Amino acid sequence: MSSAQSRARRQSFKRLPKGQNGGIELLLVQNVDSVGKQGEVVEVKPGHANNFLLPQGLAIVATEHHKRMVEKHKSKLKEIEKARLGGLQALANKIAQQSITIEANANDEGHLYGSVGAVEIVSALKAVDLVVTDDQVRLQGPLKELGLYTVKVHLHHDIEADLKVWVVPTAN
Repeated sequence: MSSAQSRARRQSFKRLPKGQNGGIELLLVQNVDSVGKQGEVVEVKPGHANNFLLPQGLAIVATEHHKRMVEKHKSKLKEIEKARLGGLQALANKIAQQSITIEANANDEGHLYGSVGAVEIVSALKAVDLVVTDDQVRLQGPLKELGLYTVKVHLHHDIEADLKVWVVPTAN
């Protein structure tokens, strides 16, 4: 190959944009461990960009157009998240106003033969059309005695509700 051909070939490749620290600026298409999250503009070493991130389709070149598109998408995601949080807050308010009763077998002293756990609380909430998962019900331990308990229902890292749970003896 002549030197003119090799020069023309080098010029046909587009140079990747350099970051402030001399690396390559890329926009992540997916979450990549030890690099960043989807939608972030990151700066990586040229070898990592050329040999892994770009060929695998995990990132694209961070052009101004791509950055603007991501900002628009992020604003839409924020609106969706805001609406979801509003719905979760409304659910938390309904849960806080609710009081559920769970029947369980108990001896004369009020000790349960079994225990009441998150699964029973979730099914009692489902009976009154409130849907939560059993990992959202935060118990200090299983409920083993008759009585009134205040149970935390964790819906989001900012949203919790206190639920009143009555554990009563089974009617014979």
